[in-house]
Amino acid sequence: MQPDFWSDNRKAQAHMQQLNALREEVTTWEQLATQLKDLQELALMLEEEPDDDMQAEVAQSIHPIEEQIEKLEFALMLSGEHDEKNAILSIHAGSGGVDAQDWAEMLLRMYLRWADQHRFRTQIYDYSEGEEAGIKSATVEIEGRFAYGYLRSEAGTHRLIRLSPFDAAHRRQTSFAKVELMPDIENTIEISIRPEDIEVDTYRSTGAGGQHVNKTDSAVRMRHVPSGIVVTCQNERSQLQNREVALKILKARLFELEQKKHDEEAARLKGEHVQADFGTQIRSVIVHPYNIAKDHRTNHETSDTTAYLAGNVDPFIHAYLQEQASGVASPAAVAED
Repeated sequence: MQPDFWSDNRKAQAHMQQLNALREEVTTWEQLATQLKDLQELALMLEEEPDDDMQAEVAQSIHPIEEQIEKLEFALMLSGEHDEKNAILSIHAGSGGVDAQDWAEMLLRMYLRWADQHRFRTQIYDYSEGEEAGIKSATVEIEGRFAYGYLRSEAGTHRLIRLSPFDAAHRRQTSFAKVELMPDIENTIEISIRPEDIEVDTYRSTGAGGQHVNKTDSAVRMRHVPSGIVVTCQNERSQLQNREVALKILKARLFELEQKKHDEEAARLKGEHVQADFGTQIRSVIVHPYNIAKDHRTNHETSDTTAYLAGNVDPFIHAYLQEQASGVASPAAVAED
């Protein structure tokens, strides 16, 4: 109701989105409370006048409510400062040559399918194809409430072991890809970037992208000189739009960098060992000589690698968040380390 509320349209929209999300959350709990109250009244009536058909109906009605409450209780674990925000996910092929680039593309497809299953919107901002197959890197924004809170468990190095389809001898190949996760903090945190600290290059976009691709120098490569961070965007239709997106991603990367410095310093002061994020193997997928996807932090695993690579990542995300909430590492994972 403030007179100047809509003077900053983007900030106002961010507030309205937050308001709508909170309203939806409260409404959900209120509806559940009403359903449970109604079922309780029915149960009391059935104690006085038993009815087998009605009892079966009440029992059947409880199951979906229990499932929904379980999901809502799990969401309470997402209490981090930025867990509610959209996620900016980047994937980079690591060691392993063409297999690693193919593995990076498999991971991108997996997370896009995961997002689709959760009805999250996705937008690919940068996509660098490999020379022979797969991708060298890609950056995608995943829009939806708690997208970052769920996906932050995926940051780190992912390993794939399989018989290489790119090897004439069809030998076993180990390849790696790195996943980076950042919250979209553009409208909530002020990251100061001096214009003189940025170098901007423009070039022609490559790959699929519509009629504007390869016709104008609309793609943007932005380098932050003090940190050495480089971001690119070639998805939007104009150079101005690509600049805006690149700046948003750069702000997110700078925030992530500052957050890591803060966490490492806090851990140093506590006398804890800080393990580097890059090069740390968090999960392995093996499809030869047997099938298994295993998280090395929680020890959670599945033999259904096909479903996992098709986007069934939730069991791994849940295991990670539950461990984070309890603050206790899996004994098996500790022994393995």
